[in-house]
Amino acid sequence: MTPASSPASTSAASGASGSASARSSRALTPLAGAAGVALLCVSVALAVTLGPADIRVADAWSVVAARLGGEPSGLSAIREGIVWDLRLPRTLLAAVCGAGLAVCGAVMQSLLRNPLADPFVLGVSSGASTGAVAVVVLGAGGGLVSVTGGAFLGAVCSFALVLLLSHTLGGSTDRVVLAGVAAMQLFSALTSFVVMTAADAETTRGVLFWLLGSLGGADWTDVGACAAVLAGALLVCGGHARTLDAFAFGEDAAAALGVSVARTRLVLLSVTALLTAVLVSSAGAIGFVGLVLPHAVRALTGPGHARLLPLTALAGAVFLVWADTLARTVLDPQEVPVGVVTSLIGVPAFVLVLYRTRSGR
Repeated sequence: MTPASSPASTSAASGASGSASARSSRALTPLAGAAGVALLCVSVALAVTLGPADIRVADAWSVVAARLGGEPSGLSAIREGIVWDLRLPRTLLAAVCGAGLAVCGAVMQSLLRNPLADPFVLGVSSGASTGAVAVVVLGAGGGLVSVTGGAFLGAVCSFALVLLLSHTLGGSTDRVVLAGVAAMQLFSALTSFVVMTAADAETTRGVLFWLLGSLGGADWTDVGACAAVLAGALLVCGGHARTLDAFAFGEDAAAALGVSVARTRLVLLSVTALLTAVLVSSAGAIGFVGLVLPHAVRALTGPGHARLLPLTALAGAVFLVWADTLARTVLDPQEVPVGVVTSLIGVPAFVLVLYRTRSGR
């Protein structure tokens, strides 16, 4: 008769298997990162060439080289403007927004220990929408505040309300999520009320298009601002990678490991809310990027945040570049809001992730 395995031997085998898996994941991370960077570069180069105007990859790179001080591109002013002023900033902003939203989702899902958490769970998107609508429809700011500025102020107000509510309710993770849902519903209702009572038909159409996500108004100022905030957020979140790993075992375990739970949660939630506010103020409300991409990358790399965060950023960037390219070309000359495309792709992808998670239990 074969002797039964002892708990100790089973635990040792499990630990050895986990260690081997972790080593394999660490070994593949540099390769996956290099592949992700290469894929992102190729995606940006190809996306710039797609559209009504016939532009080759070589033409696009010649324009970039000319603008950076190289030889003249040889293209007409109109075609050069299409590349430099329209397609390239839009594509780069899509990459930055995709990376930022995906990273925010990864951080929030770990920090709140909620697989359904994403950048909009704190009501930041709804607050940004209300701020933008207030500027466009009600003329808030007297012309001194742009739509982007109004969206940012609305996002900050929403996040401040979430912090206040969650603090008064005890500050636990479930209270933060519930406060975010309450803020989201409140600001969504305010946005709908303003649009229905004060906007004309044309303004309503423009506002609704923005609310569904649009990168059509992208310029180099938006790209620079969003990229700068993204870089700072990546530094802060990357510096807390081990702390986020500790949160996976629960708040009590993290505290036992020396983590300042309340301070860490406040810092990381503030950083993700700030990043989301900046991205939403430039691109509108784009859903499912922060919800789906972290799950997909986590299934490939494991839960370690030192690997998860950079690879999630690359995956989000590539995903949104192609989602936006599809949005502006699939029904050319009519443009589809990019948030519609991400939702159409994200819903079945998220259902698949849920089934894979369930079957893996």
